[in-house]
This record gives sequence, structure tokens and C-alpha cells, in this order.
Amino acid sequence: MKLALCFARADVLVLALPRGGVPVAFEIAKALHAPLDIFLVRKLGVPGQEELAMGAIAAGNIGVLDQAVIRALAISEADVDRVTRRELHELSSLEGLYRGRLPKRDVRNRSVILVDDGLATGASMRAASLALKQQRPARIAAAVPVASRAACDELRSKVDEIVCLETPPHFRAVGQWYENFAEVSDGEVRAILENAQQDLGRF
Repeated sequence: MKLALCFARADVLVLALPRGGVPVAFEIAKALHAPLDIFLVRKLGVPGQEELAMGAIAAGNIGVLDQAVIRALAISEADVDRVTRRELHELSSLEGLYRGRLPKRDVRNRSVILVDDGLATGASMRAASLALKQQRPARIAAAVPVASRAACDELRSKVDEIVCLETPPHFRAVGQWYENFAEVSDGEVRAILENAQQDLGRF
């Protein structure tokens, strides 16, 4: 396992991007005997086509915008600001919902593995990596089971390392590479984090 070779060190911390990245990150944390936490990122959906990302925003008001999408769809600055404000409010709400009384991990001087269930545009992971850098970790790796080659190329300069099991040449969506891509619920995220605290004993 490449992550085990690169992160066989005591300072490693696994951070999951909710919601889909949480089950994947839990398995990585178990394999590395490392603590698990979450790092919240919200997609900025195109108004009226919310599944299409025009960017993403992470904790600390760190955002990434896809200017090509914004230009192609003639999305106004006012619409971008409105969507951004809404998602920032949602970030704050989800932090309390997922974490409850669990403490937030300090990432300073730690080797951090950011985990998601896959990369399509990679906007969420790029926003997460930019926001995470503001907190001064020692190094950042992005780890996903599957990704588009374009997303990996875009992300490569933002992190110290990318670990991806598959980059299919005809990638269309993350879900097409899973046998079961059922949506992870908020309750499941909370339960996994609580289980991590108990099972790993090092949250």
C-alpha cells in the first residue's frame, strides 16, 4: 500500500471530505493506525444546475472557482456571491452536526492525508488543499480510489503527493466506478467519526 510506505510515521492525520470521503478515509485510517477527522468543503453548484460545479469552498472561506464554467454559462458575480454565502452557512451548520463534541484536530506540522471518494473536476479537493495549507501542515497528500486524469493533473501542484488507484481513460463520473454508490447520510458520517474515536482510540 503506497500510503503505508509514504506515511508510516507518528504524525500522520487522515482528513475525510464529507460525506462520500468519510467511509474511504475510515478504512485508510484503520490501515495506518492513524487518527481520523473531517475537513469540510462545499461544492458551489451552478444556479439551476446544482450538480454542475462552478467551484468549491472550504473552511476558512478559502474558495476555488472554475472560471471556464462561469464564463461558458455567463454566471454573474452576484450569483457566485449568493451561492458562496449560502454554502458558507451550510459549512458552519454541518461542522456542528458532524462533529458534535468531538474536538477539532490541530494539523500544524503534521503529515495530512486528504481523502475523498473520487475526483471528477477536483474542485472540492483543490479548495480543501488550499484551505488546509493556511493551517501549516508539514505535508499534504490527496488520496482517492478513482479520478479523472485532468483532475489529478490540476491537483498535482496543490499537494505534495497524489495517491489514486485508478485514472480511467473514459472517466465520466465517480459513481460509475462503484458497485454501490449510495449516498452517505449525515447520520452515517457522525457514526463513523464516533466509531473512529472508539476503534482507533487516537482521535
